[in-house]
Amino acid sequence: MSKESADLLQGTLDLLILKNLSLESMNGWAISKKIEKVSSETLLVKQGSLYPCLHRLERKGLIKAKWGVSENNRKAKFYRLTVRGRKQFEKETATWKRFSGSVELVLKMS
Repeated sequence: MSKESADLLQGTLDLLILKNLSLESMNGWAISKKIEKVSSETLLVKQGSLYPCLHRLERKGLIKAKWGVSENNRKAKFYRLTVRGRKQFEKETATWKRFSGSVELVLKMS
């Protein structure tokens, strides 16, 4: 079976980032690696998509960034959810569950 990168539906990357940051503060590289690992490398997040998304979420006030030192002793921005971001994550999770459940129902119809 070949491994292919799945294209993310619009807004899905936001949700995946918010999910990761709901668990802990992380830098961008760690976020992308975690998504790849948990998805068995089905979802490959490229820097050209990741960082614009992180900046957009930061402008919206959903996440905050703070400079720190990564595990490999490099300067990196660490992101965390804001209160507003946590509320948005909960809202988007509920929307995703309704949407994916509806798609599943349509796929099961005979």
